[in-house]
Amino acid sequence: MPFYVHAQDKPGVGAELVALSEAHWSYMDRFADRLVLRGPVLSEDGEEHAGSVHVVDLADRIDAERFANEEPFWQAGLYGQITTVRAVVLLDRGPTEASLAGEEPNSLTTGHWSPEPRSELNPLGDGDDDGDDPDSRLSFVAVLVDDSQSRTVGIVAVTRTLPDEAPSLIQPFADRLKGGPVALTAQRWCRGGRS
Repeated sequence: MPFYVHAQDKPGVGAELVALSEAHWSYMDRFADRLVLRGPVLSEDGEEHAGSVHVVDLADRIDAERFANEEPFWQAGLYGQITTVRAVVLLDRGPTEASLAGEEPNSLTTGHWSPEPRSELNPLGDGDDDGDDPDSRLSFVAVLVDDSQSRTVGIVAVTRTLPDEAPSLIQPFADRLKGGPVALTAQRWCRGGRS
């Protein structure tokens, strides 16, 4: 079962992150076959590391908490907080060559809300086979759910856009999932892993 793990850096830890990057990558290599999505959240200008996002397929919450708590940046005290939430992946198009080459911007958009009953509705489409396809700028979309998967608690998405444009692509889906307006946050993001 996939879990969304979002760690936020403490201020001023850039040099320490660089020093521990090999330990971080080696740790993530142990989960390579289970990582659905991975990469750093970046500062507004895209120049500095601001956090890490992983969607990792693990057996249960205990394994997800262990994954988060044994990560080297967390162990070294470089993260201010970690959020771990069960996820249901609705769309995963993977990276484009332009994204991997750093020629295309990517944004991480998130929204969180109080638990709402989960409907079987996929907000990315109505289920008809009429050729509807979500916007091609959507790269990844997952609904965040409680551990029983009976209630939605948020949304996470990656778009091939800058943060100022990203929320408008996700807003209709988030609002449909929650059943009302959702406050969304968008940040610069890039796909991670070894080059």
